[in-house]
This record gives sequence, C-alpha cells and structure tokens, in this order.
Amino acid sequence: MKRIFAVIFLLVVFGWAAVSGAEEGWKEYRALHFIIYYKDAPEDFIKEVERTAETYYQQITSNLGFARTQIWSWDKRAKIYIYRDADDYIKSAKQSPWSHGVAAWIEKEIRTFPAANGFFDSILPHELGHIIFREFIGSNPYVPLWLDEGVAMYQEKARRWGVNSDVKKAIEQKKFIPLSELSTVRLYSDTARDFVELYYAEAASAVYYLITEFGEFKFVGLCRQLKEGTRFEQAFKNIYIQFKSLDAFNQSWVNYLKR
Repeated sequence: MKRIFAVIFLLVVFGWAAVSGAEEGWKEYRALHFIIYYKDAPEDFIKEVERTAETYYQQITSNLGFARTQIWSWDKRAKIYIYRDADDYIKSAKQSPWSHGVAAWIEKEIRTFPAANGFFDSILPHELGHIIFREFIGSNPYVPLWLDEGVAMYQEKARRWGVNSDVKKAIEQKKFIPLSELSTVRLYSDTARDFVELYYAEAASAVYYLITEFGEFKFVGLCRQLKEGTRFEQAFKNIYIQFKSLDAFNQSWVNYLKR
C-alpha cells in the first residue's frame, strides 16, 4: 500500500498537471525544483527546459563557490514562464524590445519565450544566475548592477570566454566605460543597443577577472559582506586588500585585458 501511494504521490507532484494559481491560459509542468508554465510549446521542449534548468540549478552554486542554504522544493520551487513568442513576452511581461528574458529573484520567477536568443545556453543560466546570486546576498541596495549582471553573464559559457575581446576593442576605440561610471549606469527601453551590449560585456569581463584571477574564496567573502549589508566599495576593499579603491581594480583589469 505504501509503495502504491508513493507512485501516485510522485505522479501528482512531478509531471504534467492542470494549471493551479497561474495566470489564465497557462499550462503547467512540475519538476523537482521548478514549475514550468507555458502556452504553446511542445512537450519535448518543456522536458528539455526541465532537464537543462535542473542541471544549471546544481552547477551555478558550484561555479560561484556558494554553499546552498535553501532547497527549491515544494512551494519553494522556482517558476519559469514561457510565453508564445517575443511579442507576447514584451507585451505581457512588460519588457524592453531588446530583452529576451527577465528574472524576479524574490519570487524566484523567470520569464522568457522559446525563440529567445540562446534559450538553453544563455537565457536559462543567466536568469538563474541572477536568482541564485541574489538569494545568497539578499537585497543589499548598494550592490552595483554591473556585478549582478556580471555574475549572471558568468554562467553563460559562450559569453564568458568571448567578452574580453569585445572589451579590449572598446578600450582601443576609446569607448570603454570605467567601473566607477559603470556603477551608476541604468538601462532603459530606449537605451542604444550598442551601449547595452558593451555594458553587459564589461560586466561579464570584470566578474570573470575577479573570480578567475583572485579565486572563488575571496569572491564568496565579498558576497558574504554584501549579505551583511556592507556598501559595495567598502566590502570590496575589505576583501581585496591589494586594491585601495575600485579605480585601482579597474586599472588592474584594463592592464590584464591589454596583455
């Protein structure tokens, strides 16, 4: 009897199910750590979303050197909303025309669409990176956006290894944005696409340099200080004592790119 109950239990908790509590028109698929809401996507696509998301769920904390403190199970599972297409996503999720995916870390929600550029290799790891990073450090308002975006970009393997050349080119063309300025940048729906791409490339390159050159241990130390509410520049100086300021780190990063 217990064995029969266990089988029924698994079929109810994991697998295809009628939508419950989601917006009207969504179908629902429940996985171990995710609930996937979708509209017109085929079954094999949704199962690939499940497989890929579960893989990234395990990999990202390891990439950042984090120890997982919260398990995404039961009512704590993350939600992935897959819209019909780009138009549906931009209109319904109220996103910028250049956006292909967005994450809300407190709600643990990702919104995207099947034809999004690099859906499996970029969108999923990027948005999950946002959620896992923020889940670890909390809502510290002093964290610069470039660090948040850089951590998310660091999860995209193809972008991680290609951004340095883009930033180096920007340095040569006198278009490079120093970190002190990058920390004050805000992106809007009408922000020029070239600027947006440079912003993301620099964010990814800076975080890549920070983690690969100085190690995960120090990066986790930085994140722990941010979790305690320390302002970013103070937390940075506390951990990376070889740099007296963010400008000094910026110069070290530029020298690294020029090598």
